[in-house]
Amino acid sequence: MKTNINIFDCKMMKRIAIFASGRGSNALKIIEHFQEHNQIEVSLIVSNKNKALVLNVADRFNIAKLVINRDDFYRSDATLEYLKSHNIDFVILAGFLWLVPLDMINYFNKRMLNIHPALLPKYGGKGMYGMNVHRAVKDAGEQETGITIHYVDPEYDEGQIVFQAKCQVNENDTPESIAQKIHELEHRHYPTVIEHTIRSTFGI
Repeated sequence: MKTNINIFDCKMMKRIAIFASGRGSNALKIIEHFQEHNQIEVSLIVSNKNKALVLNVADRFNIAKLVINRDDFYRSDATLEYLKSHNIDFVILAGFLWLVPLDMINYFNKRMLNIHPALLPKYGGKGMYGMNVHRAVKDAGEQETGITIHYVDPEYDEGQIVFQAKCQVNENDTPESIAQKIHELEHRHYPTVIEHTIRSTFGI
């Protein structure tokens, strides 16, 4: 009799790959959160920039790293095959600015999370990242903003929302002070939401 068993459920330790393009502050918080975890580990850091500071974070914690280029990412399955060969169970986008290819999204269906620095569906889409978002929030006179953690789908910032957290935008806030509030929310919530989602996904 044939049984429907997901091979990913058979491994005790679930392995995370973090994709990041910048300094890696969220990656650092995620790594620290799972450093002593007995069921989930950060196993790989992937970046599209060979001088991204997140690669230094990988070195600091002795985590494998991969630098990708646009041709390999979009015109071949090299990156996906690398993730498979390293037995990656879950992908986390933490300040990764490229749109993820469809074959990778399909393979990691409901096993790939992104964090966005606004309350989606507001202030999402192509080009809406980092300070671009915070300036738009300020210019629009919003009284609150926040973070959105969502599954990744083929369009920028349109995947199913998993979690949101809010903060107030005061009259004297600047884009820079808004950014600081958002970073605090990201660092506080992203690691725990990741853990909860992975536990729910694999029943651990």
